[in-house]
Amino acid sequence: MNAELFIAKRIYRGDKKNDKRVSSPAIRIAIAGIALGLAVMIVAVCIIVGFKKEVRAKVIGFGSHIQVSAFESNASYEHTPIAISDTLLAQLNANPAISHVQEFITKPGIIKTDDDFMGVVLKGVSEGYDWQFFRKNLLEGSVIESGDTTSGNRAIISRVIADKLLLKTGDNFTCYFVQEPVRARRFRITGIYETNFEDYDKLYIITEKEVLARLNDWDDDMASGIELLVKDYDKLDATAQEIFFAMADHKDRLGNAFYTRSIKDINPMIFNWLDLLDMNVWVIVILMLVVSGFTMISGLLIIILERTNMIGILKSMGARDFSIRRVFLYLSAFLIGQGMLWGNLIALLFCFIQDRWQLLKLDPSTYYLSAVPVDINPLYIILLNVGTLIVSLLMMIGPSYLVAKIRPAKSIQFE
Repeated sequence: MNAELFIAKRIYRGDKKNDKRVSSPAIRIAIAGIALGLAVMIVAVCIIVGFKKEVRAKVIGFGSHIQVSAFESNASYEHTPIAISDTLLAQLNANPAISHVQEFITKPGIIKTDDDFMGVVLKGVSEGYDWQFFRKNLLEGSVIESGDTTSGNRAIISRVIADKLLLKTGDNFTCYFVQEPVRARRFRITGIYETNFEDYDKLYIITEKEVLARLNDWDDDMASGIELLVKDYDKLDATAQEIFFAMADHKDRLGNAFYTRSIKDINPMIFNWLDLLDMNVWVIVILMLVVSGFTMISGLLIIILERTNMIGILKSMGARDFSIRRVFLYLSAFLIGQGMLWGNLIALLFCFIQDRWQLLKLDPSTYYLSAVPVDINPLYIILLNVGTLIVSLLMMIGPSYLVAKIRPAKSIQFE
């Protein structure tokens, strides 16, 4: 039988029943410190992970994970076209890391209405385009259905553009394209979307690839580039590098070399900003561990001082210092475990309520989101719990050495 564990259980249960002890408030404060610290850590991680995931999804929704285009120094939205062969598409689709392949054309234009005008970028998408992102953010109307051939020049616009130009679903608008000669096309609005990512919402109009190809006088196999969606975002860098070297030796029938970039390369400022958010998480975790640890240290010291008489009796009966220290380390583990249980309940309840009802709102113009996002990742929560338990117990080792300073002859008389 583990005598140290037995004694620790008796002390733990006895202290819970005897509220008159001096240690009772200290124990409650220590448990509350652990609970609050762990709850803050879990909530902070869930919010930061959720925020990064949501913002990243918006950027990827407009630009995919990987883009293959012509090798050029042109940084505008008017790209040099590439000729896309069936062999190239088959090669990309055969890659096990790629989940979807789609062609696109981008072209800048100017929308002119009776009262206002606005510069935009039209993105023409192919028939096999993945509409999942825009369906999720669609406010009204519908996306451009590939089977509907009754009317051409269809487009979906953002709420920002619609509000500025006083447009609604079903309306028509004229877009002018600055080229030689200047051309104009009339589009019909089939849907209005809103992602709260204003930098892109005020810029992009989604239309059909064939419309922009005719404007550019391009052949059917020509496009601005190819968008690739990967199955595992964590392997994005490795997949992009693999595609880069695979495409480096290829040239299309026009003699163009292919250039491969990941979404991180296309939008480095946004992804660098998201990476900096990890530093905030580490700061919060370290501060909460320190605060929780010191509250536990103070609580354990009070318990040891209050149990001086018991420690003296155990020493007089032949108990070693290490054995008595184990008693108080077991007791600390019970208290830490109770605090962690409450911390998990508080954090998970908060995350569930926020995810379900989105009570905490954000300014979309600043944060790109209308509410505080949460992403409950079981792995992160388990790691936080294990890390909190280990760090808290390690911090208890130092105070437990106070047991060695207690002398049986004096402590037995201590009350």
